[in-house]
Amino acid sequence: MSKSATIKTGVPMSKAGKKATADSHFSKRIKIIIGVCAGILVLGGLIIAAMPEPDANKSVQSRSSASVTPAPVSYTGALRARERNFNFGSISMAAGKVTHRYRFRNATSAPIVLGKMYTSCMCTTAALVKSSGRKFAPVGMPGHTPIPALNETLQPDEEAMVEVVFDPAAHGPAGIGPIDRVVTIEHNAGQPLELAFSANVTP
Repeated sequence: MSKSATIKTGVPMSKAGKKATADSHFSKRIKIIIGVCAGILVLGGLIIAAMPEPDANKSVQSRSSASVTPAPVSYTGALRARERNFNFGSISMAAGKVTHRYRFRNATSAPIVLGKMYTSCMCTTAALVKSSGRKFAPVGMPGHTPIPALNETLQPDEEAMVEVVFDPAAHGPAGIGPIDRVVTIEHNAGQPLELAFSANVTP
C-alpha cells in the first residue's frame, strides 16, 4: 500500500505530510494577514466617518470663543443692586447659618411698589430692611412658607436692603457640595430683581 501511494504521488509520505502541514500554516498566516488588514480598513473608516466636517469645526470654535469672552453683566432695571451675585466660599454645616446683605435702590423717577419677595429654597430666608430701619418678617420658599405681599413703596433713588440667611445644615448630609440659591423681588415696574448667592457646603 505504501508502494502505490509512492507511485501515485512520486513523493514519500513523510514529505507529503510536511508539505500539507506547511500549506496549512501558510493558509492560516494569509487568513490572519487578511483579517488584520480588514480590521485596519474598518477602523480607519470609522475614524474618518467620526471626524467632523470643517464647517462644523468652525462653528464649534466660534461657540467656544464666544463662551470664553462673556457678555458684560447688566445691572439695568427699575431696581438696581450694588451686587447681584455673592459667593460665601466654603462654609461648614457645623458652623451654622450664614448671612449676607444686598443693597438695592429705585433707579427710576417714579415710586415703585414692591410686591412679593421669596427664595428658591427652604434652606434660605430673606427679610426686607427699609432705609428707615424698618425690618419686615423673613420670607422663604413658596409652598414651604406663606409668602405675604409686601406692598411697600420705594421712592425714587430710595435705597433698601435684603438680609439673606442661608442654613447649610437644612438638607442634612445630602446638602454637601456646591449650591446656588436665588432671592426674587417682584415689583410693579418691570422684571423682578434676582439676587443670587453660591457656596460650597462642607460637613
